[in-house]
Amino acid sequence: MSAVQGAGVVVTGAGGGIGAALARRFAAEGARVVVNDLDEARIKALAEEIGAVAVAGDASRIVDAARDALDGTVDIYCANAGLASPGDVFADEEVWAAAWDVNVMAHVRAARTLLPDWLERGSGRFVSTASAAGLLTMIGAAPYSVTKHGVVAFAEWLSLTYRHRGIKVHAICPQGVRTDMLTAAGSAGELVLAPSAIEPEAVADALFDAMAEDRFLVLPHPEVAGYYRARGKDTDQWLGSMNHLQRKWEETGA
Repeated sequence: MSAVQGAGVVVTGAGGGIGAALARRFAAEGARVVVNDLDEARIKALAEEIGAVAVAGDASRIVDAARDALDGTVDIYCANAGLASPGDVFADEEVWAAAWDVNVMAHVRAARTLLPDWLERGSGRFVSTASAAGLLTMIGAAPYSVTKHGVVAFAEWLSLTYRHRGIKVHAICPQGVRTDMLTAAGSAGELVLAPSAIEPEAVADALFDAMAEDRFLVLPHPEVAGYYRARGKDTDQWLGSMNHLQRKWEETGA
């Protein structure tokens, strides 16, 4: 893609899974890539593999360092770092706070830092890795579902506010992806996500398709669009179906 060749790209949460797949794809397409993760060893190995620069640390705080590593210009920012955060309404306050900080506020902080330069030059691309849970929901994972709804809402706000000023925004909303996060989802993930789980590389393919089509929603599982429409058309029926799934999960010994 001409928009990617030579572009300065940052991918957070690139130590594995979707983040690593995105970084590999951008590098293969000729981008100059910075990979970020808390696990320094993993991103150093990835950086060596794909010819990228590794910037370890909290995804909320690395934009300036990543920009310096790209000679002062970030063209595409992939806010991919996230927490699975299972639990119900009774999950500890610390679990809710961590989910909010990583899944939502890391995106907000990155946008605050990036937008002044992007708006001045009239271009920039922000990619939020959300989840189908952000369009629908996920049983057994209240902090995750709520914060993924939040990050979709923030991505929508960015798009509707700045698209006429050259800012492009994409929200990646997959169902199950074969990553450590799917494993962390436990029995709920096994019931709901595992049967249709895809490889991380398929998520990268879906993003590049959406970029080529200038499309906001990135749906690596196309059926999510139908579920999303059904949710909006008859919310009570959709909630009843999800409650049926909840009861089935409880019957399995959740």
